[in-house]
Amino acid sequence: MPTNLSPRSQTSAIVLTSTGSTSDVSSALPIGTYSGSSAFISGAAAQVAYVYKKLGGDVVDIELTNANVYAAYEEAVLEYSYIVNMHQGKNVLSTVLGSATGTFDHKGDLQSGPSETNLKYPRFSLGYSQRVGDGAAAAGGFGGTTPQYSASFKVVQDVQDYDIQSIIQAASDSGVDQKGRTVAYSGKIDNNKVRVTKVFYKSPRAMWRFYGYYGGVGVVGNYSTYGQFSDDSTFEVIPTWQNKMQAIMYEDSIYTRTSHYSYELLDTKLRLYPTPSNYGMDPLQDEIWFRFYVDMQPYATGSYNSGVEGINNINTVPFDNIPFININSMGQQWIRKYSLALCKEMLGQIRGKFTTMPIPGESVTLNHSELLAQAKDEQQQLKEKLTEMLKEIEYPELAKKDQELSDASANILKITPLGIYVG
Repeated sequence: MPTNLSPRSQTSAIVLTSTGSTSDVSSALPIGTYSGSSAFISGAAAQVAYVYKKLGGDVVDIELTNANVYAAYEEAVLEYSYIVNMHQGKNVLSTVLGSATGTFDHKGDLQSGPSETNLKYPRFSLGYSQRVGDGAAAAGGFGGTTPQYSASFKVVQDVQDYDIQSIIQAASDSGVDQKGRTVAYSGKIDNNKVRVTKVFYKSPRAMWRFYGYYGGVGVVGNYSTYGQFSDDSTFEVIPTWQNKMQAIMYEDSIYTRTSHYSYELLDTKLRLYPTPSNYGMDPLQDEIWFRFYVDMQPYATGSYNSGVEGINNINTVPFDNIPFININSMGQQWIRKYSLALCKEMLGQIRGKFTTMPIPGESVTLNHSELLAQAKDEQQQLKEKLTEMLKEIEYPELAKKDQELSDASANILKITPLGIYVG
């Protein structure tokens, strides 16, 4: 005798409801990044109704749970935050290189460091260009951010070569130079290579500089009487630029013609020409001064705020997840659409497990392949459009737009009649 079966339910056990519940959102989030945001929780609950209507839940059952929608909504917000932060990171990286970074938890939330930097507008300082310029300045002997030091050694009779590295290292170890003076680079050399940027090799004697062989007398200024008479005593009417040129020529003459020694740097040795001797002006009393800097390793931290231990790339920029409350209406709509595409993908994956569903006397073919294709395409389009839009508003592009606007305004003003001022 046939038995009549009474099923416990006439509907599917897994069916998306028409509305969500704010009380269930936090416990359903796989990561929980925004579980503490009431605005996010309200948005996630409202997303259920959006997905239900867009996927035709009032016509045919949708094999998703509310928790699936909440998870998709969280992923959509995180994806939006990721794309926007990447864009802003590229915008400001040059300026923030070397600045303080931060520490993050597994959710990407900032635990320590400068807060909410991704919501701030930075003061631009051409950071990377300045960094390169600092290196060039150090190599050229102009300082930059690399400390420059002065050192000296005493000239020795009949000694032409002097080991600069050894002289500096000895002074660094002892803390004083050859004349017993305290040196600023005490303990800072540590056998690192030094780079000499300038040598002061002119004799310190005033009489030699001003009245020496081929000195300034009779050969500079106005080429004939500058050494004997000043312009004020001869009452010459001359332009001011001639005085400037005379001063430049006089200094250049001292530098070029009255130099006591010339020199050559060979590796760590400084070679003097001519070889010091007791002839003439007793050069054994001379002291040769030079300027140098320590060739530090690229990642070594100096005694100044070099930024070596700070931000080195976009991965250490202190950007945490964008607070949900700071995402405007445009971002909210992108999140809804992306979340819907993620729900489509999940529904396609679920329906793909059962290609056909048997029914009495027939079977139903499910549309998992179409759902998956649509979901992937929609996700890709949404990300590409957002990325493309962000590229158009990068700071260099905004500067170009400002220039175009300024030029257009100037062209309009060219044909605008100007009013006549009446006093």
